[in-house]
Amino acid sequence: MSDLPPMTSVKRWLVTTNHKDVGILYLATSLFFLLLGGVLALIFRAHLWEAGGTGLLTGNEFNQAVSAHGLLMVFWFLSPIASGFANYFVPLQIGAKDLAFPRLNALSYWFYLFSGLLIIISFFQQGTFAGGWTMYAPLNVPTYTPAMEATTGSNATVLALMLFVFSITLGTVNFLTTIHRSRAEGLGLWNMPMFTWSWLLTVWMMLFAFAALLAALLLLSIDRLFLTQYFATDQGSGLLWAHLFWFFGHPEVYIVFFPALGIMFETFQTFCGRRLVGRKWVIISMVLVAVQSFLVWMHHMFLTTINLEIKTLMMATTIGISLPFDLMVFALIYTMVKGRVRFTTPFLFSLGALVLFILGGITGVFLGAVVLDYEFRGTYWVVAHFHYVMVSGVTALIAGLYYWWPKLSGKMYSETLGKLNFAVYFIGFNLLYFPMFLAWETPRRVFNFSEGMEIYHQMATVGAFVLGASFLIMFYTFAKSWVSGPDAPDNPWEFSRTAEWAIPSPPPLENWSGRPSYASGRLEFVDDSKAATDGGVATGHGEATAVDADHEEEHADHASIWPLGIGFGTFVFFLGLTGMTPYMIDFASERGLEGVSHAVEEPDIMYPIITVVGLVILAYTLFKFGVEEFNAPEMAIAERWPFEGVGNTKLGVWIFLASDVVVFGAAIGAFIFMRLHMGWGNWETIPFASWPGLLNTYVLLTSSFTVIMALVFAERQNKKGLLGAMGATLLLGLTFMAVKAYEYNYKFAIGEYWWTSIEHSIYFVTTGLHALHVILGLLIAIFMIYRIISVDAYLEDHRPVEFFGLYWHFVDIVWVFLFPLFYLM
Repeated sequence: MSDLPPMTSVKRWLVTTNHKDVGILYLATSLFFLLLGGVLALIFRAHLWEAGGTGLLTGNEFNQAVSAHGLLMVFWFLSPIASGFANYFVPLQIGAKDLAFPRLNALSYWFYLFSGLLIIISFFQQGTFAGGWTMYAPLNVPTYTPAMEATTGSNATVLALMLFVFSITLGTVNFLTTIHRSRAEGLGLWNMPMFTWSWLLTVWMMLFAFAALLAALLLLSIDRLFLTQYFATDQGSGLLWAHLFWFFGHPEVYIVFFPALGIMFETFQTFCGRRLVGRKWVIISMVLVAVQSFLVWMHHMFLTTINLEIKTLMMATTIGISLPFDLMVFALIYTMVKGRVRFTTPFLFSLGALVLFILGGITGVFLGAVVLDYEFRGTYWVVAHFHYVMVSGVTALIAGLYYWWPKLSGKMYSETLGKLNFAVYFIGFNLLYFPMFLAWETPRRVFNFSEGMEIYHQMATVGAFVLGASFLIMFYTFAKSWVSGPDAPDNPWEFSRTAEWAIPSPPPLENWSGRPSYASGRLEFVDDSKAATDGGVATGHGEATAVDADHEEEHADHASIWPLGIGFGTFVFFLGLTGMTPYMIDFASERGLEGVSHAVEEPDIMYPIITVVGLVILAYTLFKFGVEEFNAPEMAIAERWPFEGVGNTKLGVWIFLASDVVVFGAAIGAFIFMRLHMGWGNWETIPFASWPGLLNTYVLLTSSFTVIMALVFAERQNKKGLLGAMGATLLLGLTFMAVKAYEYNYKFAIGEYWWTSIEHSIYFVTTGLHALHVILGLLIAIFMIYRIISVDAYLEDHRPVEFFGLYWHFVDIVWVFLFPLFYLM
């Protein structure tokens, strides 16, 4: 399927892979989750009208509402709405026709949508997760929350988060590859628009931060589904979760805020009529923040038993990270001072975001001091500070909606309604969150506050409904514009600077009628077909390059049903897994597990059936995805520094493996942390002998050699040799799995399972995670062998064999680390 139906067709939105369509889907879906999370907030704010609560919610319902509100807003609204803007506008700003991997882009959206559906379903599985959006251990496992824990619904929440992280990972690989390899001729990194710069740094942070979260969620889901002991013990599990979660959690603040910051830079430039003051230093400051964001996570852990010297170091890095932000704030202020401000709706929201962020940042410095953090941690001071930072980002994102609405819709909105929207929003925001600073002695996530705090909570509740009303005004403004607004010109803003304003509103399917080029120092559109006829096209470097008219006009596909199919199959599979805990408890009880205190539902036969159905759908759709003919040509002429010699797919594989390094690093780090916590010498060694690990090391190293041989045969177009080398790799991988199965079976025979102790849990999970990667590699190898036999694949284009080899070598290298850690030490 390659033809794209019209936008009025429902089918269009089910099969599209075009970046603008996917961007609209992201924006619409994220706004739906904004409404859902907002309704939950209004419900529990109404409950907080008086001390002790109004009785609107029970204690468990209150915990569910607060937890789900936090999860929905942080994960399913804030990051995805920024992804919507990035999907639509980053390719336009850099001069690309689409993202590097359009089908993966669509798959990223469907993973996002189905993950949100899964968390909605969790409310109907006897209740969603109720342990707070940070999911602190040991409250994140049913053993410690039997009074409020619906196991199936909470499992659904954890698995929904995992599916969401899958979506994020696909998106980061796609955007990093696109921005680094598909910029228009002459558009160097330094000269990229500020929104694209902010998004580039955002996705680099996402790549590593969300990989750490994925590792944490993998361990948590295995605890919940298979009864391992990572977070169900008193042997450092709370600290382990905090390290893993906040290594993600603090970069997440900047992941959320950087796209908003990019919008502020763009709107300030446009509506102040001048280039951003100190632009180069602003970019350097953002790079410093992106790097340093991974070095401050322990300031969330000042109340733990971490020693004072490390806490002091983290306090210094926390205060230090505020300095680059000072520069960015002053750059925005000086841009206003030196420009001629036009107080349009987008600018008002951007200016409001700057004011609110300054207040949020200042109050955050209080929490960065160890002594003050001891007083403020766990109170409404943190709630107020958090929202002044995060929701100031929302304020700038709303500015982006107004700023780009004419380009998205082709319609202009009412400035009067827009300014009314801003006034109601700004009043509601401060009426909601500022009283929380005054009520700081109230414990967070607790509805039983003292009567002296009642007036502040009532003000906050009124503010919540005023803020909610502002969003109704916003939706009405856009709806009125869509139905009866005047047509928007291609560029409604006098001083806008970026390439999206140089094309019609809304943009055509292929974005450009010619090829965008900055070779002359300004944006121009080159007609390559004419240049080919004339014999060449100017490169901007004093020479001419011949243009192959055939590949310049190569047709790009825009439609595929299989991303939707894969997303649906994964959703069904995960939905089935949510109800598997009771079966595992029965299984473990039959094998001697005692003292299970999980408050769980009765086993439901539907869940295993749903799991199998999901696997079948997933297997079929993945196969069809793999054999589908889909053309997404690379740009023939583009800026590719610093990856000129690396193809799109190869770079994408490298980026994916970089995130996988973090996943394995977190799993191995969890082993080292727990072993050190218990005492290195007190740790029980689990494997019964070292010879299975040594044998498997030889097996995997040999399989790496056979993969290299497969690549050599593919380059020589030797089908029999390629088939033999891939078959040998498959057999060696199966041998590895057979040895591993023998090793596991030996432990089971003597009554030792993954739930027996923390040592057993870590051994089985870490080596099992590696075995899962081996299994995935074997499935890919089987598919490639099928393609070699059926259509003589990889003889004309051997690159897929090379890409498979990169993955397989990575899996082998991981085993080289696991072998000494688990078998020799």
